[in-house]
Amino acid sequence: MTKMIVGLGNPGDKYEQTKHNMGFMTVDLLAKELETSFKMEKTFIAEVAETFVNGEKVFLVKPQTFMNESGRAVKPLLTYFNIEPEDLTVIFDDMDSPVGRVRLRQKGSSGGHNGIKSILVHVGTEQFNHVKIGIGRPKNNMKVVNHVLTRFDNEDAESAQNGVFKAVDAVKFYLENNDFTKAMNKFN
Repeated sequence: MTKMIVGLGNPGDKYEQTKHNMGFMTVDLLAKELETSFKMEKTFIAEVAETFVNGEKVFLVKPQTFMNESGRAVKPLLTYFNIEPEDLTVIFDDMDSPVGRVRLRQKGSSGGHNGIKSILVHVGTEQFNHVKIGIGRPKNNMKVVNHVLTRFDNEDAESAQNGVFKAVDAVKFYLENNDFTKAMNKFN
């Protein structure tokens, strides 16, 4: 069985370390811990890293389509590598959770997240694993778009980083045990 772990975010220096890039931050750290590196795959509009965990092939993916078009990168990769949606895990930011809180789900709606909406449209099912990392709600009447496209303030930076660490641990546990339900029970 082959697994695909997708971290959502926006490409470019302008968006590095912003709240909307929690998925990118997580797969970057995961790639480092699994001793692999990303290469741009222009055919798929994504950066892709390959590795093996317990003899099973794992692809780490960072779509380069911008958040709202993430499905345009994910669907062709699933098709090309013949990966079923249930072997897809998507890591993304979640405004409905406190900063740094990690929640794992085996399926689910977009909850208003445009990157997930795009994947649902292109892949055609909710039946893929979700790893959500809390970024909290906008403060001081800030608009949602401004909230997700800014970096964490000093008050939240440590909690956000701890969320990335916990998400990496959860995904590694899932890959090592080949059991998302076990990972949910341990990390939720």
